[in-house]
Amino acid sequence: MAHKKGVGSSKNGRESAAQRLGVKIFGGQKVIAGNIIVRQRGSKHNAGENVAMGKDDTLYALVDGTVQFHKGKRDKSYVSVIPEAQA
Repeated sequence: MAHKKGVGSSKNGRESAAQRLGVKIFGGQKVIAGNIIVRQRGSKHNAGENVAMGKDDTLYALVDGTVQFHKGKRDKSYVSVIPEAQA
């Protein structure tokens, strides 16, 4: 009788790793320049003062300071960093 080896294992393997998205540093917490504040897909949160957006929509701090989340025009969410001197 002809046998064919079970190929269950080769049909699997489509499980991808989680992307670890979300807010990494919350409002009121201290950041240093270069720290990632939010990892996201699309601009759920927008870059405010002293914050820049990377090509994968990641928001990161440009200066040392304190993170602040606030609503801006048309009720959009913005993330800013208030520098140490002002905080």
